[in-house]
Amino acid sequence: MEYRKLGRTGLKISELCLGTMQFGWTADESTAFQVMDAYLEAGGNCLDTADVYSRWVEGNPGGVSEQIIGRWLKSRGVRRQIVLATKVRGRMWDGPNGEGLSRHHIMLAVEDSLRRLQTDYIDLYQVHWPDEETPLDETLRALDDLVHQGKVLYIGASNFPAWLLTRSLWLSDVLKIARFDSLQPHYNLVNRAGFERELVHVVQKFGLGVIPYSPLAGGFLTGKYRPDRPLPRTPRAERIQAQYFNERGFRVLEALDRVAQKHGKTPAQVALAWLLGKPYITAPIIGANSVDQLRESLGVVGFRLPPEDMAYLDEVSDWRKA
Repeated sequence: MEYRKLGRTGLKISELCLGTMQFGWTADESTAFQVMDAYLEAGGNCLDTADVYSRWVEGNPGGVSEQIIGRWLKSRGVRRQIVLATKVRGRMWDGPNGEGLSRHHIMLAVEDSLRRLQTDYIDLYQVHWPDEETPLDETLRALDDLVHQGKVLYIGASNFPAWLLTRSLWLSDVLKIARFDSLQPHYNLVNRAGFERELVHVVQKFGLGVIPYSPLAGGFLTGKYRPDRPLPRTPRAERIQAQYFNERGFRVLEALDRVAQKHGKTPAQVALAWLLGKPYITAPIIGANSVDQLRESLGVVGFRLPPEDMAYLDEVSDWRKA
């Protein structure tokens, strides 16, 4: 497994980061332990979660993924080997301050996350999405205090537009406080425009690490969803159909099939290799409901697309020509 510096920092993370949204939802605790064991054995060292996972499921209070990770870290004794990333912003308790990026919410939420994760520090603490009701300097000063307290080592942003990310970096510079050192955007072969229009220039200019989520477009880029196959009757499948079942989406799938066959790889591995071939990408966040799913993603380790295949996939998936 290759290790890459997170932006301009000295922190090194593996080229694939393990997303854990599934834990306690579509993967039970036993399966989650098996997946994390296999990931660690393969050389992976970055776990990404969020306090709100998976509060949207009936009967799930949130924080379940963090709890499972905490129990795994304690049982395996590997805390120092893991770069632990979690997020704050979503609703975690009732009342007007149960969500958001106010100092009040952040200071309470981080203590809850530390307790669930069974650790005294978080390597990368990320704001999950913006909070229009809280002054930006209030959020940044709260995060800076956590860094000075040693409860958080680095801070990052997720789902930020370019203008807000730039303003955040400027404000941190002016106030001489901790700044965002990473961005977690939604970015993949069929969802390029939102990142490439502006954000890519910001992260390159200011040296942010990029750990994109949904690198396989919810499973669409694995090739399991095809126009000639019956779709499962699930909300997930319906969302994928609405988003990607179009001329451009199928064109990208066809190109993935062609490149995958050429190299003896799967479409998913080629889609991940395309991301890893971009100089501004640190580590895509992969998810897995089973060890077998994880192993397919791990098949990209040590594999890089030649320049002609990168250019071909760039051309086929170009959002400016859609």
